[in-house]
Parts: sequence; C-alpha cells; structure tokens
Amino acid sequence: MVARQRLNIVAAPPTVRHFFEEQLGLAEVTDITANALELRDAYLQAKIITPKYSADALHVALATVAECLLIVSWNFQHIVHFQKIPLYNAINTLQGYQPIAIFSPREVIYYEDEEI
Repeated sequence: MVARQRLNIVAAPPTVRHFFEEQLGLAEVTDITANALELRDAYLQAKIITPKYSADALHVALATVAECLLIVSWNFQHIVHFQKIPLYNAINTLQGYQPIAIFSPREVIYYEDEEI
C-alpha cells in the first residue's frame, strides 16, 4: 500500500528512486482519506507519537484503514517499536479497526537457502 501523496522521494539517491518507481507499479495505491486522518489524530491524541512525526502516524493509519495485514518498516523509532505497536492496536480497536502487524524487514524476509 502506498499513499498517493509521495513523501520526499525526490531527495533520495537515484538507485532508491528507481527502486521506488519499480515497486510503485506493484503496489496497491490508496488515498489519504478523512478516516485515515481521524485515526492519525487519535494516535497523536493518545501521545503514541508527537505531532512532529505525524507522517509516521499517518503511515500506520493509512495501512490500518486500507486493511493491510502488516506494515514492514525500518522506522524503529516511531513504527516498529515494541512499546508503540500495542498502543497503535489499542487505538485501532477503540476506533473500530482491526489490529495490524508491524515488523522489520529482517523479520519477514525469506532466504532461499533457509528452511521454513
């Protein structure tokens, strides 16, 4: 899931921009909706995250509202954080949404030479 509003990818190195463009063709694209903004605001009101990092709260809200099964992120400070994940899911439940799984890429990557 990718929000239609792209976050400052222009400043990224060319290899990252190219990878992003390739992945965008495979991604489900979602709009920033009133429901997602309301959920983001609920995260902010619960002080899970500060307003300075509201884009991170919006990321979680967009994925939740779009009913994604999980978020995979390198953002350990505001998203993939063992204390924050249950708080996001508590707000999701209070707001009538399903909990969302949040993992780092290392937790979900599969190597061909590994046994499952």
